[in-house]
Amino acid sequence: MQQKLDVWKVAHELVLRVYKATEHFPKAEQFGLINQVRRSAASIPANIVEGQARHYKKEYIQFLYISRASAEETHYHLFLSRDLGYLDDEDYKTLEDSCIRIKMMLNKLIKSIDNR
Repeated sequence: MQQKLDVWKVAHELVLRVYKATEHFPKAEQFGLINQVRRSAASIPANIVEGQARHYKKEYIQFLYISRASAEETHYHLFLSRDLGYLDDEDYKTLEDSCIRIKMMLNKLIKSIDNR
């Protein structure tokens, strides 16, 4: 079950924090940056879940790669949000640390599954 994977837990927590952080973004960004960063963040744990539902190792790994790419996209959107002044440095650093941790965890998980 996906909820037992530490990377899924960290990714889910990131999604919750991204939603909270973007509540205070300008209304003009509702269909722009807010939507983009929320969707890319939610894609991380969603692809972990979808990959686990697959019957073949190769498919599972492919979804983990997609999840990792979504973490990279989220990282950029957060960087942009900070540079636009929507996130302060402290909030950005916390969210950035989560993105980096998730990418590292996904790399380890991919390697672990690939070596089975």
